[in-house]
Amino acid sequence: MKRMLSLWALVLFAASCSPRPFDANTEAKALLARDAEWAGIAAAGSDVEKTISYWSDDAVIIPPGQPVVEGKTAIRAFVTDSFKIPGFKIHWVSRDVRFSPDGQLAYMRGDSEMTVPGPDGQPMTLSGRGLTIWRHDADGVWRCVVDTWNDPPRAAVAK
Repeated sequence: MKRMLSLWALVLFAASCSPRPFDANTEAKALLARDAEWAGIAAAGSDVEKTISYWSDDAVIIPPGQPVVEGKTAIRAFVTDSFKIPGFKIHWVSRDVRFSPDGQLAYMRGDSEMTVPGPDGQPMTLSGRGLTIWRHDADGVWRCVVDTWNDPPRAAVAK
């Protein structure tokens, strides 16, 4: 009887330690929620450290028309400088989460708006579309490893 209880305890322990099956729908909801949380923090424009915590230490940002920003130190400087721009605001909404077969990488597309001073000093809003690549790190947290965006297509000009 004692051996039987020990065997059951071992089986229950092993079952609790085995990795849970990957559920793309559940993970997509969690990743979209994490991304929305990040967008809210970035939109507040006041907490550099919290904002950069969503990128991995080896992340790469590829902004349009600017040099590549690589690594946490460079990202910290990029975000700090952005938050110092008078009237700067940013917000995005991501969608269409897609996962690698092993569930360790994901990418999603999104739309963004960024407010910056225009040529006349007045605020102007720039629309963008972006792509982020995320990695499920060993600590179980999704972090952005590649972040890039560009301009949406221009509206057709009436003739």
